[in-house]
Amino acid sequence: MQEKKAETANKNAKKANLLDHGSIKHILDESVTEIVKSRGYVEDVRMSNIRLLLGTIIIVIALVAQFYKKKFPENRDFLIGCILVIYTKEKNAILFTYPPAGSVTSTGLVVSSKLPRFSDLYTLTIASADPKSISAGKPVELTKSVTQWFTKDGVLVEGLFWKDVETLINDYATEPKKKK
Repeated sequence: MQEKKAETANKNAKKANLLDHGSIKHILDESVTEIVKSRGYVEDVRMSNIRLLLGTIIIVIALVAQFYKKKFPENRDFLIGCILVIYTKEKNAILFTYPPAGSVTSTGLVVSSKLPRFSDLYTLTIASADPKSISAGKPVELTKSVTQWFTKDGVLVEGLFWKDVETLINDYATEPKKKK
């Protein structure tokens, strides 16, 4: 019986290549999405659809830039415009949500993360989807070394990570006490 539980745990374990920061970030981002959804937040897929549309437009722009009739010195302005469109697409947001059902707030969350290249510091930020709303909370941020959450074999210690992310969500959800 315990052997089956151990096998199931090994199959469900999230393992990353510790030498690849992209792999580490992907597993952490995926876990953050699971945690936020488990707290009752529903994903707002409109932004994902907009990102896909922008990605398609950028690919078309890149193709047009590649096969543009003029050669390099003459099409410099066109290429600069294409590059600016491509760079404006890049954002760190990994999840947009609606407010949870029965919530008093009228805004969802924007969850974003950063794991700079050649760094072990993972930064997770939770902010309001509508920062100008009266019910928007102040953004909260967690910066921690990924070595705190992974074993030496590259397996994510989900309990520790869940605890840290849930603490961050709770910090965002609790309103600051008003001074009298």
